[in-house]
Amino acid sequence: MNILVTGANGQLGRCIRDRVAEGVKDTYIFTDVAVLDITSREAVEQALDDLAADMVINCAAYTDVEKAEDEAEKAGLINATAPGYLASAMKARGGLLIHVSTDYVFGGNTGNTPRDETEPVNPTGVYGATKLAGEEAVALSGVKAIVIRTAWLYSEYGRNFVKTMLKLTAERPELNVVFDQAGTPTYARDLADAIVSIVDRRLYEGNEGIYHYSDEGVTSWYDFACAIASFAGHDNCDIRPCHSDEFPSKVVRPAYSVLDKSKIKKVFGLQIPHWAVSLAACIEKLKKS
Repeated sequence: MNILVTGANGQLGRCIRDRVAEGVKDTYIFTDVAVLDITSREAVEQALDDLAADMVINCAAYTDVEKAEDEAEKAGLINATAPGYLASAMKARGGLLIHVSTDYVFGGNTGNTPRDETEPVNPTGVYGATKLAGEEAVALSGVKAIVIRTAWLYSEYGRNFVKTMLKLTAERPELNVVFDQAGTPTYARDLADAIVSIVDRRLYEGNEGIYHYSDEGVTSWYDFACAIASFAGHDNCDIRPCHSDEFPSKVVRPAYSVLDKSKIKKVFGLQIPHWAVSLAACIEKLKKS
């Protein structure tokens, strides 16, 4: 089976590369914007035909939440239009699309109960709205699809909260981090393992739909930052909790964005690690590199 992975140079794409290098039964083809413009319907259709693609794993996304407010058209092309093109092309081929979405589709929801797949969506800001539009485009196409919403993604690759905190806690004597936003950090390697496992074991057949995936546990950005500094041995930085309104933002970020993973664990038999265990593993890899 031929599997095209878009956004292959992003965090999740690179973690899928690493996982595939360990051995899989299928042929994975990795592509990014320099090779394939997924915002072009013609380019998408031609590429999938040329590669004889049986499946697409769409890791491509516009993820700069703040910048999206000023680049709504660009964010919409990547997060909404492009998934629709990929979905339509795979529908024509009779294949499967695995599309990665976000907890930001619940951005405006209140309460502190983990969000399951049946909870009404309520995005705030351009990023959440365009990612939801991408989900809707996939659904409207009629393609066989698995949509996986995730949250607080980090890895040893690219720009992310973990790498930023490692840098800042090494350089600064003190640091303020918000404590009034709760969620679950997700190591991109864990999500990559889950996706490849589902594909490798052919568990997607008959199990199309929306799923939630993050690592286990709940924390705040403040506690997450403290854990990062502790695992890294950055003991000289005084990390202080603060409120979200102390950091003016164009976007209202989700105050409680914990995802309920019951469905994905039950359907696909996944064992999901606790966020702190995975964070320690990621930091060890960063130390070695």
